[in-house]
Amino acid sequence: MDPALLQAAGDVFGRVDVWLIVVASACYGIFVGAIPGLTATMAVALFVPVAYWLDPVAAIGAIVTMVACAIFAGDIPTVLLRIPGTPASAAYADEAYRLSEKGLAQQVLSVSLTCSVIGGIIGAVLLMVLGSQLAAVASWFSVTEYFWLYLIGLSCCVLVVPAGARWKALLSLILGILLSTVGLSAVHLEPRFTFHSVALYQGISFIPAMIGLFGLSEVFANLSQAKRGDSRARAVAPSVSFGTIIGASRSALVTRLVKRRSGTIRSSLMGVLIGMLPGAGADIASWVTFAAAKRGRGSNADGESIDAIGDATTANSAALAGGWIPTLVFGIPGDSITAIVIGVLLMKNVTPGPAIFESQPSLVYGIYLVFLIANLVMLPVGFLAIRLGLRLVRIPKQILLPIIVLFCVTGSYALNASLFDVGIMLATGLLGFGLNRRGVPLGPVVLGLVLGGPLEERLIQSLTASGGNPLGLLNRPIAVVLAIVTAFIVASILRRSIQELRRRESA
Repeated sequence: MDPALLQAAGDVFGRVDVWLIVVASACYGIFVGAIPGLTATMAVALFVPVAYWLDPVAAIGAIVTMVACAIFAGDIPTVLLRIPGTPASAAYADEAYRLSEKGLAQQVLSVSLTCSVIGGIIGAVLLMVLGSQLAAVASWFSVTEYFWLYLIGLSCCVLVVPAGARWKALLSLILGILLSTVGLSAVHLEPRFTFHSVALYQGISFIPAMIGLFGLSEVFANLSQAKRGDSRARAVAPSVSFGTIIGASRSALVTRLVKRRSGTIRSSLMGVLIGMLPGAGADIASWVTFAAAKRGRGSNADGESIDAIGDATTANSAALAGGWIPTLVFGIPGDSITAIVIGVLLMKNVTPGPAIFESQPSLVYGIYLVFLIANLVMLPVGFLAIRLGLRLVRIPKQILLPIIVLFCVTGSYALNASLFDVGIMLATGLLGFGLNRRGVPLGPVVLGLVLGGPLEERLIQSLTASGGNPLGLLNRPIAVVLAIVTAFIVASILRRSIQELRRRESA
């Protein structure tokens, strides 16, 4: 056996301090991910001073664990309160909350935990086996390919909405893209729609906007129902034991590995491939995979919806491992988290890049093994998080709603210590309440806000490189393939919308 692998196994499995650090990081990641507004990136950034005192294996193990657990924990407020704990959860927030209202919160969270672990482990295996080969694929992408990739992500959020609401979803998406144009242009550095407000020069931060759209708007909706005397009650999740949660997770594990084996593999591959593209990450992986699952299954039945959520959580966990591929192979950060990781490695006198596989193979193997441990540790910690989270829905609304408002304000303020962000949260909360009343989905607003800026930047860069010729967007084979995929998605949306209109007319 490779001596470097044996040394890595000893450094990871044989050290009590590494296990303690991993368990503590799992609890920390669950806590941060479950509070809306506190992102996995923030958790890693706050951890950097502590990483200074740890060796590279322990520091990387802590980061990998807290990020994996934070991504899963983001589903807890998503399912129970319809407040996405992380941007990746926004893809299925409405669907998950609808299931929670039917009393299926425990099933959804059990599937989410199981699929997060499966996706993380498969992603880690692919990272081990295909890391350098997959990194070569990422190097083929230019700004033109990223433009089409972002466009695919935006198109998917319209594709996944139920029939009859696609035009509303398109309106919601356009609104999000318009909001993304506020502030300094990333290309021309010209202020737009700032109304001479210096605070708007940095644009509208999507974290406070997301909290307002999904969280505060739900508070407004509940208050509105109470004022109208609406007697409709939300189904309450029964008190469950650890045995019940473990049993549901075991059932979900069997389903994913036996009945949904092909969907699990497909979702993991999609997650890794999208995750290894710099700037894409778990957010786009979640949207694209959820759209593919909904389109493939077709039905809006509860079981089909839970399967689609499972595919999305599998992909966003696998994408975390994918983001490490360009980081280790080229020293190029796959996302904001791996950008911090590069800084931590440099702080430890470790330079990511091709040379690391020859100069420090034991460290590379250690990182691979840490990915496996992080996802295995997430299981027992996740069981505890689900058990505690399910008690949220049993709290009376007159107590729960003020707590939600407190989380919304705290999460918005904590991002930049800015009261202006709290104002953004309040404004988007009112906007979300109004859109909800009209049956307009909110997910596309968030995705348009997140991807609108990068989409515009890549478009301008591509057109500039081609001298203003639109055909410059099709000057590479991969760009042509992605353009065909985009056209196929748009054609599918139009076809389904026309069929829905004809059915209404004939009814």
